[in-house]
Amino acid sequence: MKPAKVRKPASTSAAKPGAKRPSIMTGASIPILRWPPDGDRVETIFERLSGVMPDPKTELNFSNPYTLVVAVALSAQATDVSVNKATENLFKVADTPEKMLALGEEGLVPYIASIGLYRGKARNVIALSRIVLEQHGGEVPLNRADLQALPGVGRKTASVVLNELGIEAAIAVDTHVFRVSHRLGLANAATPDKVEAQLFKVVPEEWLPKAHHWLILHGRYTCTARKPNCLACIIADLCPSRAGLLALGETR
Repeated sequence: MKPAKVRKPASTSAAKPGAKRPSIMTGASIPILRWPPDGDRVETIFERLSGVMPDPKTELNFSNPYTLVVAVALSAQATDVSVNKATENLFKVADTPEKMLALGEEGLVPYIASIGLYRGKARNVIALSRIVLEQHGGEVPLNRADLQALPGVGRKTASVVLNELGIEAAIAVDTHVFRVSHRLGLANAATPDKVEAQLFKVVPEEWLPKAHHWLILHGRYTCTARKPNCLACIIADLCPSRAGLLALGETR
């Protein structure tokens, strides 16, 4: 009788040599690194980012919590630049739930037609405006449960709003945060929610309120999906992915 095979325990931290993360959420394949990272290295990463970006903010234009929610909802699968171009004129005529409902879905569409998925977004903006007006007295509810109950507002949108308004030290994991977190070895999970959980475990508490913005802005302007600018990166010497990117000729 052959002895039973012993199953080796699965490891969530170790990475297989040469393993690559699929291009989902990244724009390009990136290496799967060991996790958790060294605490001193993580501390230094955020110290340096804070030095060049002491007061990072969202690049979406808004004037109140309502316009912030609308802008973030419109930014799904769209750039902040394209959203700002659309809302520049939109918010002049509809910067409250009452005014947005008066505009109506068909009236809203021409303002946001340049943004991807504008039809569905128009429906959601009108629907969330009605709920804010009828169920919350015209004031955007500033708690996660009620925010996520609004049409078109998922966990990521709620996190952006709560973080930007200083209500919760949330980390919204978009494509930039996902990519940068993996390249720096701050996370190695395969989904945004799991990456968020990993970041909360490794980012020092003092840096959590602004970590979301630092990672987004670093990914948007330096650690880009294609040809990251490693030569100008202030944390390049702390990046475990740099050598591989250089060897593959994928940097600038």
